[in-house]
Amino acid sequence: MVINTSPLLALIAALDDLTLLSAAYSQVIVPHAVADEVLAAGRCGFGVDAFVAATHLLRGPEALVIEPWLTNSLDLGEAAVIATALALKINRVCIDETVGRRVARLAGLNVTGSLGVLVKLKSVGAIHAIAPCIERMRAQGIWLSESVCSGALALAGEQPSGR
Repeated sequence: MVINTSPLLALIAALDDLTLLSAAYSQVIVPHAVADEVLAAGRCGFGVDAFVAATHLLRGPEALVIEPWLTNSLDLGEAAVIATALALKINRVCIDETVGRRVARLAGLNVTGSLGVLVKLKSVGAIHAIAPCIERMRAQGIWLSESVCSGALALAGEQPSGR
């Protein structure tokens, strides 16, 4: 899986670190543009320490050609995620933003988001429930729509909290 900045930070908020990703994904690739976005906040930025400590994450190729059709409608991180996945022939990307998800699907990629990753982690027994993870994400200021949360909770076999 190739992952974007927003899901990385959302998963750090949900799980406190990124080590559990290896329970569900054999490879998690972070494009250089995404790593630069995370690290731009400096050592005091949210999630930076957890990102730096996640030694199992792989970096995408440094010399990555990003086609103009990607940069015309996406930010650099999303464009790099899709370009990396296409270049390395990886069929799954993790993007939370609607436009990025749509472009990734049009490029023929399978798309998941931070909540989809949590559902997968629960399905492989790495976490017991996603509801507390969603609450931790929201506590860190991550906006999640009620409909998306309800859908993820249903997929995970959990009841919505009635927020």
